[in-house]
Amino acid sequence: MVIAKTKESITGTASVQSVGNVALPRHSRELLIVFWVKPIKLQKGRMGRQRKRVVTGEAVPLPRKDEKPSVFHRKEKKKKTDIGRVFINISIGLCIFSLIWFFYALYMRSSLAKRVVTLHPSPPVLDAHSSSAKVSPERFWGSYRPQVYFGMKTRSPKSIVTGMMWMRQFSDVDVNLRHTCEQGDHLQSYGWLMHDGINFGVQEILDSDFALITEFVKRIGGDHGGDWTWRITAKQHSSAPQAPVISLMFYTAADTQGSLQAHVEEGKRLASITGFSEELGNFKITFRKPVTGGLSTTKYASYNYLQTVSPGLDKLTDIVKHSLNRRFVYSLPSGEKRHYIAVDTYKPPHHQNHQKPADTRKESDFVVHQVTIQTPFQIEVLFESGSFHDRPNQLVGSIMTQELEKRKAEFDTRFEKTFGLESKGFSQAHIKFAKAALSNMLGGMGYFYGQSVVQSVYNEYPLLYPDGALFTAVPSRSFFPRGFLWDEGFHQLLLSKWDPQVTREAISHWIDLMNIEGWIPREQILGDEARSKVPAEFVVQRNENANPPTLFLALQELNEQLSADPDKAAYQMTLPFLRRLFPRLKTWFDWYNTTQSGPIPNSYRWRGRDKDTNLFLNPKTLTSGLDDYPRASHPSEHERHVDLHCWMALSSGIMASVARLLGEPHQDYELTHQVLSNNSLLNELHWSEQLRAFSDYGNHTQSVSLQQEKVYVPPGQPRHQFPVARLVRSVRRAPKLQYVNAFGYVSLFPFLLHILQPDTPKLEYILRDMRDSSKLWTPYGLRSLSKADPLYMKRNTEHDAPYWRGPVWININYLAVRALHHYSNIEGPYKEKAAALYEELRTNIINNVYKQYVETGYIWEQYNDSTGRGQGSHPFTGWSALTVLMMAERY
Repeated sequence: MVIAKTKESITGTASVQSVGNVALPRHSRELLIVFWVKPIKLQKGRMGRQRKRVVTGEAVPLPRKDEKPSVFHRKEKKKKTDIGRVFINISIGLCIFSLIWFFYALYMRSSLAKRVVTLHPSPPVLDAHSSSAKVSPERFWGSYRPQVYFGMKTRSPKSIVTGMMWMRQFSDVDVNLRHTCEQGDHLQSYGWLMHDGINFGVQEILDSDFALITEFVKRIGGDHGGDWTWRITAKQHSSAPQAPVISLMFYTAADTQGSLQAHVEEGKRLASITGFSEELGNFKITFRKPVTGGLSTTKYASYNYLQTVSPGLDKLTDIVKHSLNRRFVYSLPSGEKRHYIAVDTYKPPHHQNHQKPADTRKESDFVVHQVTIQTPFQIEVLFESGSFHDRPNQLVGSIMTQELEKRKAEFDTRFEKTFGLESKGFSQAHIKFAKAALSNMLGGMGYFYGQSVVQSVYNEYPLLYPDGALFTAVPSRSFFPRGFLWDEGFHQLLLSKWDPQVTREAISHWIDLMNIEGWIPREQILGDEARSKVPAEFVVQRNENANPPTLFLALQELNEQLSADPDKAAYQMTLPFLRRLFPRLKTWFDWYNTTQSGPIPNSYRWRGRDKDTNLFLNPKTLTSGLDDYPRASHPSEHERHVDLHCWMALSSGIMASVARLLGEPHQDYELTHQVLSNNSLLNELHWSEQLRAFSDYGNHTQSVSLQQEKVYVPPGQPRHQFPVARLVRSVRRAPKLQYVNAFGYVSLFPFLLHILQPDTPKLEYILRDMRDSSKLWTPYGLRSLSKADPLYMKRNTEHDAPYWRGPVWININYLAVRALHHYSNIEGPYKEKAAALYEELRTNIINNVYKQYVETGYIWEQYNDSTGRGQGSHPFTGWSALTVLMMAERY
C-alpha cells in the first residue's frame, strides 16, 4: 500500500489527509493511528511470540520481520513527539501567562491601594501661599485654636502658638488647671461675646467664683502679620464671700521649628520672650505687670516661669501639670502667708523611667509665664513683629482701649446692616445673644495642619494621607474641635452672610483635600492636638464613606449673591473662585454619583453602615450624618435612601447653575437634576402608601429589641469567671424587602431641599404630619423621630443613648423653616398653610434656643423634645448658631 505524505503541519491545521488515492476526513485519522500503532508495538518485541489479534473492519496487513519501518511509521512517531512538544509549549505559555497576570494583579492592587492617598491632579483651588502673611496679612494671626479657652496662632503649618492656662489657688480641688475646653471643667459659661473674624474678639469665661474677660486686638504692619495685644480682666462674682487668688499662665510654644528665649527680671519674673521662626521672622512678646484701679496702679503679684521643651502641642497641659510645686509662698493683703502652686522645673519624658515608650518626636521650645494675684486685676500681653518698623506707638493701655472700642462700634454697625435684628423689633438682650452666636462661630474657626489616617478595601492597614491644611469652623470647641464635612456646609450658610471671603477660603481648603477618586475624608483630624481629642475607633477614615454634600448649600448662596449683585466688592472674587474650584467640583459630584449609587437606576445608598448587627438595635449610618436614625434593620445592597436621593438632586441642580455661570457644559447636570427632581420617580422609589410619607427602602423588620444575652455557666463554676452578659439584638420576625416606615427627619427631605412641586398632594401630607404633636411637632422645634415610631427614644446599644431618635436638632429645623418660607412665597394650594407653620415654627425655635442660652449660658448641640432643655455637647455654636439666620429671616 502506498501511503501519501501528510500535508498537516505540526500544529495540525490541515483538514484532510490522503491514504493512497483515497481522501480521508479529519476524524478518520484516529482510526488510522489505531490500526498502525499496535503493529508498531509488536515490532518492538520482534523476538517474542506473536499473538493473534481480532479486529473489526478491514485490517491492514502486518509488515514482515525483515521489513524496515515504513515512512508512515516514522511520520507517526514524529507526530507523537510533535504533539508532546505542543503540550509542553502550551504548559510553558500558560505558566508565563499566569506569572504575567499575577504580577499585573499585584501592580494593579498596589496602584489601587495608592489611589486613596493620591491627591487630585488638578491645580489646587488655593495658591500655595494664600494664607501667608504677605498674601493675607489681615488673616494671618487669629484665634485659630478653638480647642483651648484662649490662644492664638498663625495660618501656617508649623506655627508658633500662644495661649493661656489658669487655676484657682487655695481651692478644695488639688489642681484645677484650665487649658483645653472641657465639659468636665463645669464652667458656668464661656464663649465669645464679640468677634469679627479678623481684627478683634471679646470673650467671657465664668468660673466658680470669678470671671475672666479675654480681649485681643490686632494691628497690621510689616511683613509678618503685624502686632497684637491681649487684655485679661479678672473679677470676682458678686456672690463670692472673698476675693479669690488665681494664677494666670501665659505661654508660647514652638512646633518643630523656630526658637524662643526667655528674659527674666527681678529673679523670677518673666518680662519678655524673644524668638524667631520662618513665618514670623524676629518677634518679641512682652508680659506687662498687672494693674488695678483704672489701669494705673500696679498690683502685688507673685511670679514664676518655666522654660523647657515639648515633644508636641498636645503635651503642653501635661508638662505644666508635672512641673507644679507647692514650695512657693504667697503674701495675702491681710499679711497672711500661704503656700501656693506654681510651675517649677520639669524633666522631659526621656529623663524619666521608661515605663512608656519614649516620645520620638522632635522637641521644641516651650516657655510659661505665671502670675499669681488676687482679683480684681487686669493684665496685658503684647506681641510685636520685628519687621513692623514704623509703628506709631505700642498697642497697650489707653491706645488698646481706643482701638478696641473702635472695632466694637464697627462690629455693631455691621451686624445690624447684615442681619437687621433691631429693625425687626428684637430686644437688646436677643441681639446680644445673636451676636454671641455669630461670634462663637467666627471665634471657633481653626487652622489645622497634618495628615489624616485613611484606608481603602485595597489596603491591609491604614495609610497616612498627604499633609494638608484646613481652615474651617468647628461644631463644638469642647467636644468636636475639628472639621466635619457635613457640618461645614451649615456653618458657611451663616458665615457667607457675614464674610463671603471666609466661606470661599473654607470651601477651598476642604476641596483641596480631595484625592484622585474625588473622595474627601469626612472628619478631618489633623495634627497632634486634634488627634488627642478623638477616640481611636474614629480616627481611620474609609474611602467608600461619604457625608451629606452640604458644601453645595454654601455654593448656592455664593452663586445667588453674585447673581443678585455682581458689582459688590465682597462678591467679585466669587467668579474666579468658582472657576478654579470647578474641575475638582466635577470630580466630587461624580464620586457621589457613582460610589453611592443604589440598586436600581437613579437610586442612592449610603455606604458605611455598621456591620455588627448583633449589638445594634438598628445599625448606625454615621455617613448620613444622622447616625442612629432608623434605617433598614438589616443592612444590604438593596437599600434606597431618600435623604441621599434628595442631596443628589440638590447637588446636580447647583452643578448645572455653576456650569452655566462659567460657560461650561451643563446639559448633563441639568438632565440629572430633572430626573432626580421628578416627583413621579421620587414617589416610585420612596413613597410609602402605608405610612403616607417618604421612606427608605431595604431589608427590614420592626420586630427587633435588645435582650440580655444568655451566658451558660456550668454547674459548680463561679459566675465571675465567665463573660458579663451583654444586651444583644433579638429579631422576632425575619426581615423582608419593604419600606422602612420610620417617620421623622429623613421623611422630610423632599420638602426640606425643595424637591417637591408646590401643588403635589404629598406636600399636604408632610405639612399635616409636621404639625401633629403626636409625631414631630413640639413647642421647641421639630423632633427628629415621630413619637409613634417603635424606636422613638430607644437606646441603640446598652452604651448608646438615643441621638437622632427624638431630640430637636437646629440644622434640620433651619432647613424646615427655610422650606416653609420657600413654599409660602410661591404659588400653590398649600401656600397659606406653609406661611402659618413658618411663623409658628420659627418663633418656637428662636424662643427656646434663646431661653436656654439665658438659663444655662450655652447654645447646645440638641434640645429635649419634651422639656426644651439643652443637652449634648456645649457650647455647640456650629449649626445651632443658624438661629441667627432664622431671626434675620435670611435664607
